[in-house]
Amino acid sequence: MSETLFVYFFYAFFYGQGQARKTEGKKMKTLGYYNGRFGELDEMTVPMNDRVSWFGDGVYDAGPSRNYKIFALDEHIDRFFNSAGLLKIQMPVTKKELKELLQEMVDKMDTGDLFVYYQVTRGTGIRDHVFTEGPGNLWIMLKPAEISDGKEPIRLVTMEDTRYLHCNIKTLNLIPSVMAAQKAKEAGCQETVFYRPGGRVTECAHSNVHIIRDGILVTAPTDNLILPGIARAHLIKICRQLGIPVNEAPYSLDDLYNAEEIIVTSSSNLCLHADEIDGKAAGGRNPELLEKIRAALLQEFYDATPAEQREK
Repeated sequence: MSETLFVYFFYAFFYGQGQARKTEGKKMKTLGYYNGRFGELDEMTVPMNDRVSWFGDGVYDAGPSRNYKIFALDEHIDRFFNSAGLLKIQMPVTKKELKELLQEMVDKMDTGDLFVYYQVTRGTGIRDHVFTEGPGNLWIMLKPAEISDGKEPIRLVTMEDTRYLHCNIKTLNLIPSVMAAQKAKEAGCQETVFYRPGGRVTECAHSNVHIIRDGILVTAPTDNLILPGIARAHLIKICRQLGIPVNEAPYSLDDLYNAEEIIVTSSSNLCLHADEIDGKAAGGRNPELLEKIRAALLQEFYDATPAEQREK
């Protein structure tokens, strides 16, 4: 073991033990973690020299918990580690250790319905573009949240996709998505749909977007222009189970405007649908098929996160 790695685990273990004792037996409303330190989110601090401060140098992943059970955790952890590997960030924990830590933190909360977020940044050091050596810094954030049942439609706006060409990596560089989310809010909408020059639809600011066309689910392919969404994968799986054809192929803004239905998926909201784009009515022409998909996706989530009697 290198000296750097030894110091990291030494600090994380002994400092973390003290922090763990502070939260032991206490049910938390929010909970944060940074390299072994635990605490309520508004009590947590991080070093100024964490590379996230200078470069946004890191990756993240996140998903829902219901009844103290984290949904699709293996899939999220695999994507998290893949994103880190693509950017050559050294993970400070194994997949098994991270899963155990996340569950331990979920169990500390006063509700089991949560948004479970985690990120790794490329270590700590004086500002310099070249990599900081050694393992990354692990951050975790938990806050109460519930999955929407998807029954109420949402409104969308569109915006040219000016992001770079590594959208398949879940990085912390989210300024385009921040600007797009603000545009949606100012327009009285809930999400922004990105399109590339020429009109190819990619994804939303923080969701994947799909259409129903001629009874077929059409979804953008998982190339470098979109994030391979976990909820997207579950949508495809459910459609195939229901006998609904799936076409993973590029589609255009015109296809979006003229779709029978528009489906928006994310790990925070498993199956939403839109009835308006850019101020004009959209979708709503195959409600029976839409409801079949929505109900099946939600049922899969409920079945994977059943309520159990817990000790108080």
